[in-house]
Amino acid sequence: MKIIILGAGQVGASVAENLVSEANDITLVDTSAEHLAVLRERLEIRTVCGNAASPTVLKDAGADDADLLIAVTQSDQTNLCACRIAKVLFNLPTRIARLRSTDYVDHPELLDDDNFAVDFSICPEQVVTDHIKRLISFPEALQVLEFADGVVSLICMRAFEGGPLVGHPLKALRFHLPNVEARIAAIYREGEPIMPEGDTVIMPGDEVFCLAATVHIRQVIGELRRGDRPMRRIIIAGGGNIGLRLARSIEQDYHVKIVESNAARAETVATQLKRALVLRGDATDEKLLEAEGIDETDLFVALTNDEEDNIMSASLAKRMGAHRTLALINRKSYVDLVQGGPIDIAISPAHTSIGTLLAHVRRGDVVAVHSLRRGAAEALEIIAHGNPKDSKVVGRPIEDVALPVGATIGAIVRNVKREDGKIIRREVIIPHHDTVIRENDHVIVFCTHKKLVRKVEKLFQVGFAFL
Repeated sequence: MKIIILGAGQVGASVAENLVSEANDITLVDTSAEHLAVLRERLEIRTVCGNAASPTVLKDAGADDADLLIAVTQSDQTNLCACRIAKVLFNLPTRIARLRSTDYVDHPELLDDDNFAVDFSICPEQVVTDHIKRLISFPEALQVLEFADGVVSLICMRAFEGGPLVGHPLKALRFHLPNVEARIAAIYREGEPIMPEGDTVIMPGDEVFCLAATVHIRQVIGELRRGDRPMRRIIIAGGGNIGLRLARSIEQDYHVKIVESNAARAETVATQLKRALVLRGDATDEKLLEAEGIDETDLFVALTNDEEDNIMSASLAKRMGAHRTLALINRKSYVDLVQGGPIDIAISPAHTSIGTLLAHVRRGDVVAVHSLRRGAAEALEIIAHGNPKDSKVVGRPIEDVALPVGATIGAIVRNVKREDGKIIRREVIIPHHDTVIRENDHVIVFCTHKKLVRKVEKLFQVGFAFL
């Protein structure tokens, strides 16, 4: 696939890094020649220096015969203008735009083909906000991801000594939870994947990925670690876009404080919140944290634009008694370095939001893609199409599906219909070796390494006879 990416910032660079390894033809456009040179040395991509909203620059980038445009510059206006130009001048088939302002999202008619011609819009800040909200709901988790419109959840936890299933084989799960269907999709021990089997024993410190119906997730969590106390008091460091979005979405249910160092921004944030308390100050100030009861805080969330400040403030908050800490960190190397120490959860905005983009790039009928373990693994939701003659998966039991080593089918979501064809409910199936995949099943596939994704996509593609 020939893809043009506009913007070589955190999101653009992360998208390029993910897609270039999958044999795509990538061209990256940015105004910074220096930044492009660094990425060109690291990745096998073509670069064009210039204004992303310029017809000449888009032509130089290959818009005449490109398959996909991903506009993720820092400017909403540039992204919108580029999509319109790509449609009108080059008839570029698919156009994705990053939009930070809710003004455009609130008026979807502006994005149709008669206006800005955006096929799909993404707001990374909102994706990160939603991700943090799920982590607040499940304080024991490192990641909480949803599939099939929230019917199925994939949760990642670190197994702790004292959990009922820790130190026991996986086959004991069905005895601990006799009325709950769940599947351990993968286990990472000291950074290396272990393919789970019935005799596999979960050890303390293991990073465990588990799939189950969302209504059963809390029961599954209880099998792997001691229950964490519910969140009540939350301090947010940073009143930027993500900090404000998070505070606005949780202030009705939690006691929220925001610490913002910029006086003007603190005033602006205060006017947009109803219950949260806004404090002007430095989140690395020990006296301020002590005065605001950091030792009684359930969650400290560092969301400033400076990742070093986030690391320092979250580490300080933990040392001063915060029960749990979360930090927003841009550099992948930093994420791997700090998570699991004084910082309980480190989030990379680019890796958190990239799944929504990848779902529109993947081949086949891929509904959702979630990037896992800082981009090393992926989980996909794929709709099975075709019939036993034209499909390699439909009409076949799981044991006969030629999945590559390292890929597992963790769950199936099946529509249950009445005689008139109306869907009455969605059934979550944790498959066994003899479970048969049906047409239109939503199949959740876990890939321990992203290099397996292409093979899985190819497996689910139907033959030409079906098309």
